Amino acid sequence: MNERSERKTISIQDINEASNCSSAEPYALMVLGDSMMPEFEQGEIIVIEPSGLVKDGSFVVAFVNDEYIFRQLVKHEDGWMLKPLNPLYENIPVADIDVAKGVVIMKKRPGKRSEQKSYL
Repeated sequence: MNERSERKTISIQDINEASNCSSAEPYALMVLGDSMMPEFEQGEIIVIEPSGLVKDGSFVVAFVNDEYIFRQLVKHEDGWMLKPLNPLYENIPVADIDVAKGVVIMKKRPGKRSEQKSYL
């Protein structure tokens, strides 16, 4: 029997409700899954700025279809879409940029002090 502990996923809403932090303070999340590969690998830590400037090409945490999702916000001829970097996943059309609840400002690989990248 495998005795390894399973990773528990906690929704962003649960974190915000349990935290004493202001909703405008940056927070960190761990990337789960492969939808944003190759730029963001599973296990990397991303720092999100809730009040960051959202623009075409921004990596964002967005709220769509009653869930939070990590994607790239891209403008196209019909409006906006949330784009995964991995072509195995579908684009999600959105009405406007209001779905973005925060902008990724940095990523870091845990345990690797020199492996970080800024997105400002």
